[in-house]
Formats: sequence, C-alpha cells, structure tokens
Amino acid sequence: MSELDTPAKERRASRPRISDIPTGRSRRPRGRPSLYTAYAQDMALLDTRAKKVWTAVLVLAAFALSAVLADRSLEVLAGAYVLAIGAIGLNIVTGYAGQVSLGHAFFVAIGAYTGAALSAPPGGRTIGLGLAEIWIWLPAAGLAAALAGVLVAPLATRLRGLYLAVVTLGLVFLGEHVFKEWDALTGGPGVGRSAAVPQLFGVRLDQDGPLGTREQLLYLLMLAALVLFALAARNLARSRIGRAFMAVRDRDIAAEVMGVPLTRYKVLAFGISSFYAGCAGALLYSITGFVEPGSFSLLLSVQFIAMVLIGGVATVSGAIAGALFISLLQPLTRSLPALVPFVSGDTTVTPNVFQVETVLYGLLIILFLVFEPRGLFGIWVRVRNYWKAWPFSY
Repeated sequence: MSELDTPAKERRASRPRISDIPTGRSRRPRGRPSLYTAYAQDMALLDTRAKKVWTAVLVLAAFALSAVLADRSLEVLAGAYVLAIGAIGLNIVTGYAGQVSLGHAFFVAIGAYTGAALSAPPGGRTIGLGLAEIWIWLPAAGLAAALAGVLVAPLATRLRGLYLAVVTLGLVFLGEHVFKEWDALTGGPGVGRSAAVPQLFGVRLDQDGPLGTREQLLYLLMLAALVLFALAARNLARSRIGRAFMAVRDRDIAAEVMGVPLTRYKVLAFGISSFYAGCAGALLYSITGFVEPGSFSLLLSVQFIAMVLIGGVATVSGAIAGALFISLLQPLTRSLPALVPFVSGDTTVTPNVFQVETVLYGLLIILFLVFEPRGLFGIWVRVRNYWKAWPFSY
C-alpha cells in the first residue's frame, strides 16, 4: 500500500514530533556527564549538576562561617577574599591573555589611594572629598587603576616575555617613589593615612552594629564582593573576549591572522586586570583602616604571582585557592619568632620573618612549577578524576 493510500490519521501519527527533533538544548544522556551534545553545554558557567550543587554548598558554607568563627579568623579570611579578587585580576592578564605583569602592586596602590581620597572627610592633612559610600569610591578606585593600566598597555603591543616583565616591574619602583613623595595623598612614609571607609547607605560596616560585629560585617562584604567578581571573571573567560584572550596567549601571530586585533585585546586585558587590582586595593586596606606607602613593594607583586602560580594559571577557582593558601600561610610565618629563636620579628635584624616569607614564596613557586604546573587546581583535578574512575586505574 502506497503512502497516498494510508489514512491521514496514520500518516500524521507516523511523522516525527517537534519534541523528538534534537535541538541545541538537548540534555546529556544519563551516565555520560562528559558527553556534550550542544556547544552551549560546553560553554556553560557550571557544566555539570555536581558543580552546581557543590558551588552552592561552598558559597552557603562560606556565608555561614560568619556566625561560627571568631572575629580574628573572620578578619584573616576577609583579607584573603580581597586578595583573591586581586589574584583573579592578575590571572586575567597573565593566565588568560598571556601578558607577563610584575607590576600588580602598582595598580593595587592606585586603587587604595583613590578610595581613601574619595571617602576621607575634606579639610584634613591629606586629600579627602567626603564621598564615603562604597558604591561611589569602589568603582572609582577600579576605574582609576584601569585608566593607568590602559596607559601602560600599549607597551604590551611592542614587548613580550621578559621585556614586558621588566617594564611592568619598573612600575613598582616608580610607584614607590611617587607615593613616598606625594605626602598630600599618601601621608608620607612611616606616617600613612586612613583608608577608605566601608559605608553602605549610611551604615558604617567597620563598626559594631545591630547587624553584627565589625569583623562579621566586613567578612560578609568581602565575601559578597568576591562572589560578584569571580562570576564576572568566569563569564568573561567563556565569552568572545575570553576566547580572544586565550588565542592571543597561545599564539598571537595566528590569532592576528584569524582576525583578532592584538592591540585592542591586550589593552582590554590590562584594563580589566587593573580594574580588579584597584578594587582589591581599595577594599583590602578598608579592613585595617590604614594605608602606608611602604605596603606596595615588590613583595606584594610576588605574593600575587605566587597566588596565581600556586593556585592554578587561567582558572578562577585556582586564583581563589591560591589566595586562601598564601593568606592562611602568613599567620603561620608570623608566629615563627616565637617558635624559632634565630628568626626575628624586627625588620632591621637578619634573618627576620619577612625575609623568610619572601624565600618561602619563591620556594613554593619553584616547587609547584616543577612538580605540579597546574597548581592546586591541578591537584584537585587529579583527585577528582581518581574518584570518578575508581576502582579502575584508567
């Protein structure tokens, strides 16, 4: 019997339904979590259900710590979250875009002093504009640092590798000289000035209040900021801009042949990285309430580099893990004078705890580059793959 002889009702029933036609949003087959059937699945923010669940659990647990830990521990973690924001910014320009930068401390300093100058009351011994609301001075601090990064970025189009690293390293020493001499802005070396005031809609977050203690409020503020900046960086990495950054990093000549404008994306990478650094600088010193020109030395840039390399290059979660690792390591090193008699806490005595920290950072960088180039993120991937394949060895 031909198709024309088939009743119309049977012909309609035999036709494929729209729901049977595969689309770009088709779900993965059960039991095949790594099998993607659409490009959108591969570029998803969290591409598996396990990642979504565990990310939500970690974020909720981090917020719950504000009611569990002591105030001193919350202050240390708040500083670690802010350093993680700066490490994510360095990861954008170095890990994703492949541009070596040793001058991250310079952009952190610009953000710190911009936020301090905007939020401080006018009429004092240092510059102050009286704009204490955090939604005013925090974006302004990031934009001021981003502007400095955009001005420096044209050098990245002419230099690469070691030459670019030396130029950005010079920014640290240039910034040290400028900030030590500009007393009206910085207060001068050894004197310093008050940092940015964390005030939101008239509520001072650096003082005890009905919502919690000073440490609890600052902890929640820094954690919320880290979540926002981390989401923005993760979305940037999976966007067209992020893919262009990675193309420039892997082979800039091939990227230019494919139509990626090198100058535009290198400038954009430096600008975004500097924006993160400026916001981190403004938030970091609002925790202690004090900022001093000597804080922005080469050691701070080395710390950020250690965070990126130890945590994992070109990964947002790796930058956060590296920042937490370095920040939680610092209280241990600061307690060395009480445990090791020949290590002093005085900077004028050798060896002192700050010299030990510098040596330790360099040693950790070497060890991770030699034995685990992917950092803590690589260790986590190996552990995860082991348990996914268990009890098999492949």
